[in-house]
Amino acid sequence: MTGPLDPGTAAVVVRGAAVAGPLLMVVALCVRRTPSSRAVGAAVTATAWAALLLLPLNVAASSFGWWTFHATGAVWFGVPVDLWLGWSLLWGAVPALVLSRLRTGPGRGAGVLVLLTAALVWLDLALMPLGEPVVVLGDAWLAGEVLGVATALVPALLLARWTLRRTHVVLRAWAQAVWAGGLLLALPVLALSPEPRWPAPLTSIGVQLTLLACLPGLAAMQELAAVGHGTPLPYDPPSRLVTSGPYAYLRNPMQATVAASYAVLALTFGEPALLVGTLVAVGYSAGLGEWHEGEQLRQAFGPSYQAYRAAVRPWLPRWRPAPVLPAATLWIAADCVECTGVARWFARRGPVNLQLRPAAEHPEVLYRVTYEAPAVRAPAVRAPAVRAHGVAAVARALTHVHLGWALAGWALDLPGVRHFGQLGADAFGAGPRPSRQAACASGAAVLPRTVATPAADHRAINGDWVTTSA
Repeated sequence: MTGPLDPGTAAVVVRGAAVAGPLLMVVALCVRRTPSSRAVGAAVTATAWAALLLLPLNVAASSFGWWTFHATGAVWFGVPVDLWLGWSLLWGAVPALVLSRLRTGPGRGAGVLVLLTAALVWLDLALMPLGEPVVVLGDAWLAGEVLGVATALVPALLLARWTLRRTHVVLRAWAQAVWAGGLLLALPVLALSPEPRWPAPLTSIGVQLTLLACLPGLAAMQELAAVGHGTPLPYDPPSRLVTSGPYAYLRNPMQATVAASYAVLALTFGEPALLVGTLVAVGYSAGLGEWHEGEQLRQAFGPSYQAYRAAVRPWLPRWRPAPVLPAATLWIAADCVECTGVARWFARRGPVNLQLRPAAEHPEVLYRVTYEAPAVRAPAVRAPAVRAHGVAAVARALTHVHLGWALAGWALDLPGVRHFGQLGADAFGAGPRPSRQAACASGAAVLPRTVATPAADHRAINGDWVTTSA
């Protein structure tokens, strides 16, 4: 009879099984039935989310006494890379592919999700004690397990389910932005651990410029979700051609964001190695992105995409939005001094494809300045109007002026910033008030009807504003 394995051999077996087991599960699920494009998107999103959250969890585990790792080679931040990747697949791709094969009705979906979560938790509770000598559990290791389930497993399963069902698109898009920023930008920078070489004020300016460089990418992600009802992931694309927001200025705003962020960080920290990220982003966009995503867009939207492609450059942004920007209307109360001031401000700057109209002419009773634009329609898709109110409406209208004001609008439209801005505007007198036809009939200052044209001439008439054809 053979005795127990020596610690070195046991460590090799544990580490090999930790990554090979989940990987073989993924291969078996894919071989049994080729996953659809949406199933691949669900697996990628769930795995990426799990990977992003499991790394800091395992780094913090030793500090809190939950568990410690005893391994040499292929260790990052004290965590064995193979265990991290295997755990991410087990909590990400494996359940996502299982969910893609289950046909559940609206009433049974939640029950299946609960059962799948319980099965994965049970499996994890059974496997964790078998991780010695690589993983040594502490007395409070269940606390770390609970935290991992709450922050990594459950959100990963929800993201997979929402992707498969095409629901909660805004949450899915923001989740992709979080894990993409964490895995593609933050982790490589942490891995290099560059030391600032310049005075603190210059480093601070560089970090702020990096945040500014991220704005077009975040705004593009929001636009894909709000207008296109899709996400940046090629396996979970928009169902409508999106030519508004950053896409009216630049064809590749997300790749440009990554490339610019790495370039600014390389200058900020004086670390040339970070420029590799810029080269990878440009190479991906010019190679795989242009070939795969470009072909997808051509097949889905045909002449509309060709016209958009001819009007917008891939890397060099336009100063003014392209004419392909969908025409929109900004409804502003004519009986409000502050509101008419906003209208005159926009009129003087000649926004592209933005019509200024008195709110009282709207068929509904509007309580705040309102922005409306029809979404660009794909074949056989009935697109609802894009609508925003208050500060969000002004933020969207700013994208019709030029790139400088568009950056301000994208920043203003970020969650949190938008809500804080609305609270501030309300506090200074821009709170909701009804705009009715009766207000116009009572002798209030009526704003003339406007006409939306791609090239509009905005003139002041008797102190009011109006948009007339050029």
